Amino acid sequence: MLNRINIVPRWIIFCLDLTVSLFSLAFAYFVRFNFNISFIDLNELQRNLIIFTIINCAVFGAVRTYAGIIRYTSAQDSFRILFSIVISNSIFFVWNIFQVTQDKPLIIGNSILVINGLCCFLLLITYRVLVKYCFLYIKNLRLDRKAVVIYGAGETGIAVKRTLDHDRKLNMQVVAFLDDNERMRGKAIDSIKIYLPSELKKLAADGKITDVLLAADISLERKNAFVDLCLENDIKVLTLPPAVTWLNGYINTRQIHNINIEELLERKPIEISNELISGQLKGKRVLVTGAAGSIGSEIVRQVCKFDPQLVILSDQSESPLHALQLELDDKNVDTTCHAFIGDVRDKHRMELLFETFKPHYVYHAAAYKHVPMMEHHPSEAIRTNVMGTKILANLSVKYGVEKFVMVSTDKAVNPTNVMGASKRLAEIYVQSLYNSFKQKNVIYSNGLSHLNKEGANKKTKFITTRFGNVLGSNGSVIPRFKEQIERGGPITVTHPDITRYFMTIPEACRLVLEAGSMGEGGEIFIFDMGKSVKIIDLAKKMIRLSGLIPDEDIKIEYSGLRPGEKLYEELLNDKENTLPTHHEKIMVAKTREYNFETISNQIEELITLGSQSQDWQVVAKMKEIVPEFKSNNSIYEDLDEEIKEIQMK
Repeated sequence: MLNRINIVPRWIIFCLDLTVSLFSLAFAYFVRFNFNISFIDLNELQRNLIIFTIINCAVFGAVRTYAGIIRYTSAQDSFRILFSIVISNSIFFVWNIFQVTQDKPLIIGNSILVINGLCCFLLLITYRVLVKYCFLYIKNLRLDRKAVVIYGAGETGIAVKRTLDHDRKLNMQVVAFLDDNERMRGKAIDSIKIYLPSELKKLAADGKITDVLLAADISLERKNAFVDLCLENDIKVLTLPPAVTWLNGYINTRQIHNINIEELLERKPIEISNELISGQLKGKRVLVTGAAGSIGSEIVRQVCKFDPQLVILSDQSESPLHALQLELDDKNVDTTCHAFIGDVRDKHRMELLFETFKPHYVYHAAAYKHVPMMEHHPSEAIRTNVMGTKILANLSVKYGVEKFVMVSTDKAVNPTNVMGASKRLAEIYVQSLYNSFKQKNVIYSNGLSHLNKEGANKKTKFITTRFGNVLGSNGSVIPRFKEQIERGGPITVTHPDITRYFMTIPEACRLVLEAGSMGEGGEIFIFDMGKSVKIIDLAKKMIRLSGLIPDEDIKIEYSGLRPGEKLYEELLNDKENTLPTHHEKIMVAKTREYNFETISNQIEELITLGSQSQDWQVVAKMKEIVPEFKSNNSIYEDLDEEIKEIQMK
């Protein structure tokens, strides 16, 4: 039945409006003459009804009073109806003025016009409101409706409430509002009472409330505390997208979704020095390696905001790189972006890149980063993470790059796996290369003998940025947990005590740009990662946010630490300390210096072993160069025992 009413033709609404307006005029005559029909000039009434019909046909057609869907009647529809009534009655009023100037009798009494206007408006609005509430009543008859509480009694909350009222597919009924404003407590909106958030537990006592929809902008701390309160009472938490993403300024119920764990792990927006970054990048050529990856692609998006001359998107992965190029084209990015297919391990291909584009800035995000995978393929980790970095660093010096910003990881600190150790080796190489510039009479060898004096004198500034896990990145634990929950479980956690630091991708990339702009060369910048998160708590919260119960609906299993994995990540080496910068979220690690000639020779030997796929010899050499590299839960722990025995002898 409801579907049939939904498709009522507009001409029926038009006829209803016309009938109501004619009834209103007749009723105005009766009111004017105290319902005494003998005082009414029936010929005049008949004539005016015909005239009023013609006028209203034209006015209603022009203003389109019939166009709105009645059960969605809003204030906008009321204004449209009021406007049409004023126009139609004004025509009579103007006609009366003309009659007076011609010493002729009035077409219709002005008192009748006033009564007609009021009655017509009231009747047209009333029948619409009655239809609207009839629909709501029929909808509310359903017994299986979800009882929803809206957090936020502002304009957004009201808009959400009215949207839910008219969307039968969601099958939700708003039973209460929550708002932090104590002055609103006890008041009502559309007959729905407003409570304080602290009263949610009392509201949920009967177990009828199923969902809470967040429609207010609250702090992250407040949001986390409130979500925890909801989960304790088995209430699902829904949220809305930002208002800028609403379709045509209206909430689309399909955009309402369960709150994501990422929204609860986010932190206060990080303010960066846009002027400083823009001053350095504007009009420059910027190379981003690993541009198709999660970090590299976000660096590209943010770099494009600072009006560079050209951004070179370098990656060996064809499809994701093409997708990024299409995304930038769709967003009508003003900056010229050039996709360049190339492997950082291919020296000749990278030489062509630098020779062709001569970049001023390099953001090096290309790397192998999956810990278990690299534990099984140490030679490949060396070839990409170490040799690839060395090739790019050497070419940066040769072609006079102003700044080389390397994206590193917290796993490079006291590494327990091949991936972390390979990134630490890359850090050591670029640091020692920069430090060699400060030495007098430097002899460039081991791949740097080709550097000309002019290129070397430009002293490319090498800067390293180090941070932990990023939310939503390729290989992140959160997407994996989501997939496992969607499959019905179980969720696999490696260890009950394992913790990790988390940062959003945009946040991490903003800090990379900020650190790169403030760096003077040779620094390792570390980022304030906030508090470490216990992965088991993260898993349980994700299950509850999905409306399920941990260990009942979704089982949690412990799979054991993966090869090379450690329980706690660190951001600083034991022999390092930090110094503050002008940005509270960025610190500088004071690191020990390495002799460039020694490191360069050792790394060259390591690369040779990697090229021959001699994995055990590769890992042994890595431990020689990075003594703090102690394998954990790995087959290479035997090497640590051998080294320990040799040292004891």
